[in-house]
Amino acid sequence: MPELSSHTLFLLLQTAAELGAKQSLCKTGKLKPYLSKSQAFREFGRSNIEHWIELGLITPRKDGDHSAAWRIDRIEADTIRHAKEIIIYI
Repeated sequence: MPELSSHTLFLLLQTAAELGAKQSLCKTGKLKPYLSKSQAFREFGRSNIEHWIELGLITPRKDGDHSAAWRIDRIEADTIRHAKEIIIYI
């Protein structure tokens, strides 16, 4: 296993802390756990969201039948984005 630099470890810990804080905020109701389709597109980019759904990395959820709007789990999408950034960095 390759040795990680102190900067890489710092980035990993920073990412873990950020995701943990967001998860806590979602669980306490201070932050919405789900994003609408348009919110997800704005925050993560339309092509990213569509690509992640196509790969099965995130799962869109619907509130009702065929006409219902879908939503994305905020933590799921954030985790994928951070993982992608870390992989690119390393």
